Amino acid sequence: MPYRAVFRCLAGCPGDHALDQPIYRCPSCGQLLEVAHDLDALCDRTASAWMALFDDRDRPHGTIHGSSVWSKREWVCPAVRDECIVTMREGGTPLVKLDRLGAEFGVPDLWIKQCGFTHTGSFKDLGMTVLVSVVRQMIADGRRVRAVACASSGDTSASLAAYAAAAGIPALVILPRGRVSTAQLLQPLANGALVLSLDTDFDGCMAIVQRLVEAEGVYLANSMNSLRLEGQKTVAVEIVQQLGWTVPDVVVIPGGNLGNVSALGAGFDLMVALGLIDTRPRLIVAQAAAANPLYLAYQNGWRYRSVTARPTLASAIQIGAPVSVQKAIRVLQRYQGCVEQATEEELSHAAARADRCGMFTCPHTGVALAALSTLVARGEIGRHARVVVVSTANGLKFPEFKQRYHESTLGFPTPLASRPLELPNDLDAVRRALDGLTRGESPAPPPRG
Repeated sequence: MPYRAVFRCLAGCPGDHALDQPIYRCPSCGQLLEVAHDLDALCDRTASAWMALFDDRDRPHGTIHGSSVWSKREWVCPAVRDECIVTMREGGTPLVKLDRLGAEFGVPDLWIKQCGFTHTGSFKDLGMTVLVSVVRQMIADGRRVRAVACASSGDTSASLAAYAAAAGIPALVILPRGRVSTAQLLQPLANGALVLSLDTDFDGCMAIVQRLVEAEGVYLANSMNSLRLEGQKTVAVEIVQQLGWTVPDVVVIPGGNLGNVSALGAGFDLMVALGLIDTRPRLIVAQAAAANPLYLAYQNGWRYRSVTARPTLASAIQIGAPVSVQKAIRVLQRYQGCVEQATEEELSHAAARADRCGMFTCPHTGVALAALSTLVARGEIGRHARVVVVSTANGLKFPEFKQRYHESTLGFPTPLASRPLELPNDLDAVRRALDGLTRGESPAPPPRG
């Protein structure tokens, strides 16, 4: 039986729209669209047959199934032809059990899903491979696409630029000036995208991009385009697959534009519908206190109002008017979800604690870990829960964050800061430092400030 997926209105308006149409909102009511799959067709395989198929495809080999996204292509975008797929072998990222950090947090069964261990260093690659592949097929079929464009707080621009460059498609990225890390800025520049740095925040960039999409014939690459979420939903499948096809009790994810929590919900929903799992995890969104519209909505009975996002070290989630907020609320209500926030000090300290346990954590993962710590301390997450924290980006993309923490220049105490111990070229001095280390003393002098 052929597999099929279409765009449908999130609010339930009648009508299907082809995935290769440049359409992002319902033409009847203006609501966002979502991708709907033909579940009857997908039921041609049993749950155990799907598990066996995905397990087999995830073994390393040279086909497109070397991508964990495209190894699940029937669940993602079945109409894309092989020759149009643009892949960097994305997905299949490690799910790491953190025994020391779990013991510190009071949840011994703590895991981190390292989505930053992918081509451009963030989970955005999982969605971008799908979106750019569809655009490539549109162009091959004679559609005119002037360029693919996105507003970005850093990671989306890097991913779009890389995949568009691989496909030979012009890319336009619009960034808020001075609000992305140096590493994030360099990525799209290196990949040849047209990079515009505007004197505004992410929400201002997003407003500009939406006007370009409406009037200038460019194709939208933000998560307002539900194609992105189809690739990102495979994170949910990977987590369950890596846990031996079992479901964690809790999944914590940083939230900015809120497409990712919607994607996770879609992934778990599809596994339930096809019988691969029979329970759902509790989903928790973590927001920076400086950019917390979903947290405020949760505190106010899910009544949402946008906010003006203030500067935060977690720059990729500095978003006050998230496009996917209604999708996220719907998912969280279905998943017994909640929203927690973290201050700048809390997220920085949580990231440093994770680093001391062997990680190298981005500030957004620090937000998720800080929220987890708060919820455990309040008793909202039990110590016997199996918890997965989704790490959305590689810590190497945020060197300034790490540097400022360890130089103690963030404006608040950084008790886990560490600096090089400068010594003369003298063996005895090195021995004394080694003796101090083995006695459990700090390997570096106390931080300044």
